Amino acid sequence: MRTLRSPDGCPWDREQTQASLRPFVLEETYEVLEAIESGSPAQLCEELGDFLFEAVFLAQISDERGEFTIADAIDAICDKLVRRHPHVFAREEGDPSLTSGQVIEKWETLKARERAAAGLPLDSARGGPAKKPHTTLSGVPKTLPSLLRAYEVSARAAAVGFDWAKASDVLDKIEEEVAEVRREVESGATGDLSRAEEEMGDLLFAIANLSRKLDIEPEAALRKANEKFTRRFDAMEQGIVASGRRMQDMSLEELEEQWQTVKASSPKDSHEHTKTRNSTNT
Repeated sequence: MRTLRSPDGCPWDREQTQASLRPFVLEETYEVLEAIESGSPAQLCEELGDFLFEAVFLAQISDERGEFTIADAIDAICDKLVRRHPHVFAREEGDPSLTSGQVIEKWETLKARERAAAGLPLDSARGGPAKKPHTTLSGVPKTLPSLLRAYEVSARAAAVGFDWAKASDVLDKIEEEVAEVRREVESGATGDLSRAEEEMGDLLFAIANLSRKLDIEPEAALRKANEKFTRRFDAMEQGIVASGRRMQDMSLEELEEQWQTVKASSPKDSHEHTKTRNSTNT
C-alpha cells in the first residue's frame, strides 16, 4: 500500500480517502458473509484477503497523516482481547471454566467500565469542552443495518439486566405489536402513515429481540429466507414460462397453486441457524 500510494504508484489508489473507501469496506464485508455461507474455504480465503486489504488501505491513509499504523491497530485489538479475557490470560478468580453465557456477561461488564471511563468529562478548568458521556448503547454503530442494530442494541441492554426473562415473553410482546399493526391496517388510514410506520418498527424490534433470545442472528436468518424465496420464485417463474404462459396473465389462485407445487418439489431447506457472538464484537 505504501508503494501504491506513493508518487510512483497508482493514480486511483493515491486519490482515495477514508470516506471514499466506505462502500468498498461494506461490499467486502458482505462478500465475506457470502463466502462463509457458501462453505467454500477457497472463496473464504480470497474474500478474507480482500477484507484485510481494506483495513490496510484505511490504516495506510492514517499512517500518512501521522495518526497510527496498521501495527498500532493490531496491537490495540490484542491489548483489548487480553484485557477483556481475564478468565483466560489472568485466570481471574481462579476459574477458567466459565460458561459461554458467563463470558458474554463478563465481556459486556468490562466494556461498560471502559465506556464509562472514556466518557468522563474533561476538566473544565482546562477550558476544554466536556465529552458526551458514553452510555450502554452509545457504542452501537448507527451505520449498522437496522435489523442487526436492533439485535445489538437489545443485547447491550440485556447485558445490564434489561431483558425479558424467557423467549416466550418476547412472543407475547410480538403478538401485542401485531395486534397494534392490525389496528392501524384495519383503521383504513391512507394519509398519515407515521403511526403505522412506528408500530411496524416496534414489531420488527420485538422480532429482533426474539432472534437474540433464541441465539439466532436475524440478518443471517433473513438472508437465508430471502435466498429461499428467490430460489422458489425463480423455479416457479421458469416453470410457468416453460408452459407457455405469463405470470401477469394468471390469477392469484393459479400462482398460489404453482407456488405450492414448487414448495413440494423443493429439497428440504437446512434448519441450521447462524449463531452470533452475542455482542462480543470489539
